[in-house]
Amino acid sequence: MHRTIPREPGRKGGHKGRMRTYTSPEEIDAQMKAEKERKKEEEEGAALNDSQVEEKAAKSDSEDSEEDSSQKRKGVEGLIDIENPNRVAQKTKKVTELELEGPRQLSRREREEIEKQKAKERYMKMHLAGKTDQAKADLARLAIIKKQREDAARKKEEERKAKEAAAAAAAAAKGLHTLCLK
Repeated sequence: MHRTIPREPGRKGGHKGRMRTYTSPEEIDAQMKAEKERKKEEEEGAALNDSQVEEKAAKSDSEDSEEDSSQKRKGVEGLIDIENPNRVAQKTKKVTELELEGPRQLSRREREEIEKQKAKERYMKMHLAGKTDQAKADLARLAIIKKQREDAARKKEEERKAKEAAAAAAAAAKGLHTLCLK
């Protein structure tokens, strides 16, 4: 038997579809204007930052550390003022400063991958030359199979010759028997 749970008085359906609120066109226009203004401010700020970058190059290292502390901090960094001597400040590099032609250090994973490929190539060369244990086992297995096939073929040939000889003997005996009757 199916029991239904009594609902609160005044409610007909579920929670969906209730209290829909729509944004008015005026509010949408106001939001779009605010967004455009914010983008303009960011572009102007980016232009100012470019000029500040040129000025920073001329300043000394002590002034650079003061500007780093004024940057926006994440989380609770702004609340707690602690200098971490182990923290290395991220410095942005320009494209002109990057060394593309210099010798590049490989990561551990890249080195391991290259070593693995070289080891695989060495193993395949030795395997094809028949110097590995697996290659020796494969060659021995092939030799055994060849011998078994040769023996089976020889046995078949002997049986075929024996049948022919028996058939010839039977034919000769039959021929003699027919001669005797005449």
